[in-house]
Amino acid sequence: MTETGTHPTGSIDDLVHQRHRLGILVVASEADRVEFGFLRDTLGLTAGNLSRHIGALEDAGLVIVEKGYQGRRPRTWVRLSRAGRRALTAEIATLRALVERFEPAEPTEN
Repeated sequence: MTETGTHPTGSIDDLVHQRHRLGILVVASEADRVEFGFLRDTLGLTAGNLSRHIGALEDAGLVIVEKGYQGRRPRTWVRLSRAGRRALTAEIATLRALVERFEPAEPTEN
């Protein structure tokens, strides 16, 4: 048990932890903003599925969606909000805490 008596899994954010949403946040954190088509292709999602996940993250204030044009083609870009960056940082910290609990301090011999 940790000092506070709670397990790190209690800190997992269900909205962020969902694998596609976590993927969106991680990819978006790697650039100032990321284009919808790039996210779709990188994460292997359909446009509709990606739109639903982005919508959930946008509703929670974790991403900001920008629509515009690149030349004559409509484009949608996604970027992390400050709250999104904080949520991603917290999720990564929780995952690290879980890995640290799982991995023994020294390898055990059989």
